[in-house]
Amino acid sequence: MATFDYKKALAEIPHKPGVYQYYDADDQLIYIGKAKDLRNRVSSYFNQDKQMYGKTKVLVSKIRRISFTIVDTEIDAWLLENSLIKKHQPRYNIMLKDDKTYPWIIIKKEHFPRVFWTRNVVKDGSTYLGPYGSVGMMHTILDLIKETYQLRSCNLPLTPKNIAEGKFKVCLEYQIGNCKGPCQAFQLEEDYNHNISEIKEILNGKIGNVIKDVKQIIKKAADELNFELAHQYQRKLTILEKYQSKSTVVSTAINNVDVVSIASDEKYAFVNFLKIANGSIIQTQTIEIKKQLNESDEEILTLALAEFRTKFNSNSKEVVVPFPIELRDSNIKFTVPKLGEKKSLLELSQKNVLFFKKEKLNQYEKLNPDLRTDRILTQMQKDLRLTQLPKHIECFDNSNFQGKYPVSAIVVFKDAKPSKKDYRHFNVKTVEGPNDFATMEEAVYRRYKRMLEEDQSLPQLIIIDGGKGQLSSALKSLKLLGIDKKVTVIGIAKRLEELYYPGDSLPLYLDKKSETLKVIQQLRDEAHRFGITFHRKKRDQGTLKTELSDIPGVGKVSSEKLLRTFKSVKRIKEASEEELLKVINLKQVKALKTYFGGEDLE
Repeated sequence: MATFDYKKALAEIPHKPGVYQYYDADDQLIYIGKAKDLRNRVSSYFNQDKQMYGKTKVLVSKIRRISFTIVDTEIDAWLLENSLIKKHQPRYNIMLKDDKTYPWIIIKKEHFPRVFWTRNVVKDGSTYLGPYGSVGMMHTILDLIKETYQLRSCNLPLTPKNIAEGKFKVCLEYQIGNCKGPCQAFQLEEDYNHNISEIKEILNGKIGNVIKDVKQIIKKAADELNFELAHQYQRKLTILEKYQSKSTVVSTAINNVDVVSIASDEKYAFVNFLKIANGSIIQTQTIEIKKQLNESDEEILTLALAEFRTKFNSNSKEVVVPFPIELRDSNIKFTVPKLGEKKSLLELSQKNVLFFKKEKLNQYEKLNPDLRTDRILTQMQKDLRLTQLPKHIECFDNSNFQGKYPVSAIVVFKDAKPSKKDYRHFNVKTVEGPNDFATMEEAVYRRYKRMLEEDQSLPQLIIIDGGKGQLSSALKSLKLLGIDKKVTVIGIAKRLEELYYPGDSLPLYLDKKSETLKVIQQLRDEAHRFGITFHRKKRDQGTLKTELSDIPGVGKVSSEKLLRTFKSVKRIKEASEEELLKVINLKQVKALKTYFGGEDLE
């Protein structure tokens, strides 16, 4: 296969804004991109010093021809890139996952226009408003219109001629008050069209104008003592104001603004779009994008924004974004708000996109549980600055009672889930008295000394339940075994959930809601539960054996027999003579009853 002479191709590419296209050996279009400087952008793909991810390397290896289109501005390149990707759908470009036909609200071009929703946009002169990314929002608006305005729902051809000739009669909708009967000229077309004008105002987010007009009609009707008309419009005003209170998110000073935000992980990105008119959200949608070449959030956001503005026919002069983007155009202002109402709008958009991301990932993970495991482990590796995925994690915890019965427990998580068959207890052998540091040192040393002797795989992450002292003790044992550089060890302090690293005096604080912290807390709590259970059993057995051994005539062997049979001193106290005689002799039974305050047996 002939190699590609990219240097010769680069020499023909100018330093101008435009769109570039990559073709493979079969002359198939495999990638489309935009640039404010075509030569600089294309040459970056062939820069030998640049570290590229796997798919990008594959893409570059397949390039055999480059074509380009020069445009006047960056914005032109941005829009052209979007339209070309949708048309050609190259293999290595991210695809906007949007296989739905979104609904529109149509105001039909006809006498006495009907208002309804449709998924089919036809060039018939009718007015289409939308599309609506949220079907629920669309139906809410239609319900408002139906409740506020008496519009016809029939499809009769209500031409002036047909009405004058009396071709139609009113139907049940007229009888129940949902229609004013234009079919029999009970409502004039001028009055009907005034309602349609108000509906257009509402659909364009200008509900404030409609409310203002309704208030004037109420006042005029009241002044003229037309209380019936005033009452009708007062009901209408109540419905409109109730809807406005739900739909208005900021002051009406913010008009014709687009808002976009993004949430992403290693494989997917989700972008939310809000269109604001007169302080109300009139259109909203969130889309999902599957990454192809480890695209940055900025690249994905700009591509999605172009798609949204095309779909919603947006001509907004201002776009609110979560971070600065490189697009420059005199007709569009990109704003990164720091405070105020636009900041609140951006936060609302971010809340929506995070919720959408969570729901989508939950759906995928239900279908494929391994996806959740991979995501959590990848997030843990990123949050804890690990060099490898923590597929095998071990956590240590110590327990003692006033310096007595010291034990240490270890729990094991594999693929972010408990591996209970690998849990272990340690009876501390070398420590006298309450010395938590020495106990931790012994437990860690014994655990990994055995693993090394048995040639077992070491964990990628070791968690020590405790602060700097316990962490230092654990690290001392790891150094003795020569594995301190092979594993990562961290300590978690109970009070503030602080994470400590060896040699770092400042703790790491994770977001309280992060899944990484939740896994660490689960490990710590499981180690505590497992350790305290063993510790209590050992402590109880030690306490009971001492108590029974103090009874004259009941020695160590008899005490152990009683405990094995009855499990606790309470049951021994409550046992009958016949039950006790099955374990010990009559003389010992009498001694027990006397010791526990019972009557001597005859």
